[in-house]
This record gives sequence, structure tokens and C-alpha cells, in this order.
Amino acid sequence: MKTRIVAALLTLVFSNPACAGTGAQTVSRLYLATETPTYVALEDEPATGLGTDMVREIMRRAGIDYTIDLLPWKRAYTAALERPDACVYSTTRTPERERQFKWAGPIAAADWVLMARADRPFKLRSLEDARPYRIGTYHGDARDQFLRARGFDVDPASNDQTNPRKLMMGRIDLWAASLGLNSRQTLARLGYTDKVVPVLVFSRIQTYLACNRAVPDRLVAQMNAALEAMERDGTAGRIRRKYENQDAQTARR
Repeated sequence: MKTRIVAALLTLVFSNPACAGTGAQTVSRLYLATETPTYVALEDEPATGLGTDMVREIMRRAGIDYTIDLLPWKRAYTAALERPDACVYSTTRTPERERQFKWAGPIAAADWVLMARADRPFKLRSLEDARPYRIGTYHGDARDQFLRARGFDVDPASNDQTNPRKLMMGRIDLWAASLGLNSRQTLARLGYTDKVVPVLVFSRIQTYLACNRAVPDRLVAQMNAALEAMERDGTAGRIRRKYENQDAQTARR
């Protein structure tokens, strides 16, 4: 009888979702996913960029073991939702996503912009002025979700580098982009640097490491503490300035 009671109690404990989280507290090695940069040609090429430099330094200071995987954005995002040891970066923190993740950051800031062909003189004073137009988006990213939620006419692409081509072909009127080094490099590589231009900044956002809810609080706290130290001693600023300088050089080409 005692044996049956103990077995029943053990079954109850380990099948109870409230208790299952204690197992997640054993996570010590994090799986970090990030989007494959448009300029990475080889699958085994290491992750680079502002977000990666920030994340590597955060992990080093926090003393957290990790791996980084380059994936298409939707797979990277889904991994962080489904894997109990996973985080995805650089992720825009929105009200819709707030309860889906635990957050470490911010690691960077960016402008969301509407881009247009230089030979089409759009005069947009606000996002509402863009409502009559067809806007190219990257399917499943934060800009796509933002515009869909507000009833704009979006035309999502499975790869964001497709949107400049669609713009030049007249398949879309505007492209919702994040103005930064990646988008400028994409335009330069396609030969569109002077042909596709920003016409409206419609939001200023911050990006984070978004971690699965099962990632232990202590690890998230360690990451945030490491980032705070980086901000205090100037390391974060130096990393950001490095990429701002690269962005400025790309813009002058």
C-alpha cells in the first residue's frame, strides 16, 4: 500500500505543469538562434554583426555556455518558442510578444522605415498616409505583424532581400525595412543604393535576446547584469559605434 501511495505521489509531481518548470532550472547551455544575414554565402560561415558581437560579450561576461545557429528568421523565432534552452536575437520587443518570452536587453535600437523607388516622389508625413499603398514585408517579422494588425495592405515575402526587387519591378509600392547595415548591404549588392530610398521613419524600436519561458530566471538575470556592466564601462557603446561607422561607410558608397 505504501509503495502504491509513493508511486502515485511521484506521478502527480512529475505530471504537474507547475512542477515541471523545476526541471527547466537545470538548463546551463543555451541554444541561440539568429537570422542568416543576407550577405552570408556559406552555411558554415560564423555569425557576425552588431547583435552577435553584443551577445558573445554578454555570454562571456555572464559565464554562460552557448552555441549560435544561423537560421531563416521564422525557424529561429520558432526555435525560441519551442525549445526550453533557446533564445533568439535580435528580436523586437512588442506588447504582443511580451508574455511569450523572457527578455535580455536591449542590445540595439533601429528605425523602421518605408522605402520607395527614388523615381516615385512619395510625400508621406505619417504612416497613415501610406494606407492606400501596397507594402512589401518580411513574412512573420515584427514589421509585418505591426502593419497587419493595423489593417495595411501588405505583401509578405519569405526573404526580405526579395522586397527591393519587387519594389523595382513595381509589384509593391513601398518596402517596410529596418534601416541599418544589412539593408544597406542588400541594396548595394543589388545595385540599388541610389534607386531605393527611405521616405518615412514610422517607428523607433529596440531589439533583445528573447528567451524561451523555460530558460532559468538566473541565466536571464546574469545576461542582463552583464549587459548593464557593458553599458557602464563603455563596451556596448564601442561595439555599436563600430557598426554605425560601417553603416556610414556603406551609405557613402
